[in-house]
Amino acid sequence: MGSYAPSYQRLLSFTKHLSSHVSQARHDQALALFHHIQASLALPLDPHVFSLVLKSCAAIHRPQLGTAIHAHVAKASFLSNPFVACALVDMYGKCVSIFPSRQLFDEIPHRNVVVWNAMISTYTHSKCVSDALKLFEVMDVEPNVSTYNSIVAGLADLDDGSFKAIAFYRRMKEMGLKPNVITLLALLPACLGVAALNLIKEIHGYAIRNDIDAHLQLSSGMVEAYGRSGCLVNAHNVFWGMRERDVVAWSSLISAYALHGEARTALDIFHQMELAKVQPDEITFLGVLKACSHAGLADEALDYFARMLTDYGVEASSDHFSCLVDVLSRAGRLHEAYHVIREMPVKVTAKAWGALLGACRTYGDSELAEIAGKALSQIEPDNPANYVLLAGIYASLGRHEEAEKMRREMKERGVKAAPGSSWVVYQD
Repeated sequence: MGSYAPSYQRLLSFTKHLSSHVSQARHDQALALFHHIQASLALPLDPHVFSLVLKSCAAIHRPQLGTAIHAHVAKASFLSNPFVACALVDMYGKCVSIFPSRQLFDEIPHRNVVVWNAMISTYTHSKCVSDALKLFEVMDVEPNVSTYNSIVAGLADLDDGSFKAIAFYRRMKEMGLKPNVITLLALLPACLGVAALNLIKEIHGYAIRNDIDAHLQLSSGMVEAYGRSGCLVNAHNVFWGMRERDVVAWSSLISAYALHGEARTALDIFHQMELAKVQPDEITFLGVLKACSHAGLADEALDYFARMLTDYGVEASSDHFSCLVDVLSRAGRLHEAYHVIREMPVKVTAKAWGALLGACRTYGDSELAEIAGKALSQIEPDNPANYVLLAGIYASLGRHEEAEKMRREMKERGVKAAPGSSWVVYQD
């Protein structure tokens, strides 16, 4: 009895340290501490320790340890503990596959909303949103905000899921559940997907009324949402109202102005970002290069492209090179653009060749157009726009035989030009 109390105190101390490691994402240290606890204490461990360790297993992909812990908690009859069950479902989903995760979920004797949420979240993270929805419809406990958040986020991430995500959000509100920061963050991409400016304003107003508008990630998301929707005044106001501004917020505002042709403003904001000593990243420079492209600032683009690596150590990606090709092409510097393509140390994308081909039509360079067109037909053999564009260049130069040849090739490959279409979002 005398040695029990000190051992118990040590277990409490260890558990506190373990919790700190996991919450601070120091997962290797958490697992090392867990092995030390097992070796040095004769006491049986409580369920909380296992749920913490399983979180670390999931985070750094340790399926073998996770499976060993599963065997241990099953022997100790801890599967009825919702936090252990939840951590196991999550671990299997992230480290092994969705099938053992669902198998385990089906075997859990007492499933509360936390366990249901773990399985639904596992489905949405694995892009199995239809399975998440099926599970949601057969829940035998009352869903909570976290349940809806997972499904809204999963739907918003689908190519055609924006309207469904918004409808699910409305369904959640009809249930009398109060959205939180996670809900709003999940919903913003859906708003962007359908240009739902009214809903963006609704989210913003809700955040202000509920005193969560100061949340850094949400504020940055609002800057991007307003910016992408063309509401630059609101994007500007949210940004300058932020108490602290991280690289995401700065990059969002730069991209917003670049997207809507306000190139000089975008570059001025980048200069202010540098003065504020905020380190720009690859997304920041994409916004800067796009601003240069829309304004035809080829020399400035070359300068920023060089500074990206020399001043900030940011490696250029295919997207950065494509932007550089685009700005040079728009400025009529076609052979410089082609030289960039030939010297690219990364994979040349259809964006880069497409920018060059489009400019060849504008400036009447059939020689480079042929090179770009052939490259594009290899990268995107089923894209009709490439054939149509090259055929148009030939026709405009009076080379009708080559234009007809492109149309024949298109027909032989079974490539058809898509009919024009447009869509409108109605908001009452």
